[in-house]
Amino acid sequence: MWRLSSFDRAPAPLLALQAHAERAGCALACAYSSSDEFEAAVIRSKREAGVYGPKRRRRYALYAGAVSGALAIAYLMF
Repeated sequence: MWRLSSFDRAPAPLLALQAHAERAGCALACAYSSSDEFEAAVIRSKREAGVYGPKRRRRYALYAGAVSGALAIAYLMF
């Protein structure tokens, strides 16, 4: 009778192995249909995290314009 009850209960390593196998099966599924879509998601998440920082092109163009204007005014005064 003891042997019949031991077959009803699965040992812990067997249950753990089964749980790991189920998780591994879920890991094989990919949420992205192509590598381009995956790369776009990576770039989007990096931008949201602030990795790339703000775009500074307009600021540099404004600084260059201000310096050019100041130099032009200084040149005309002399």
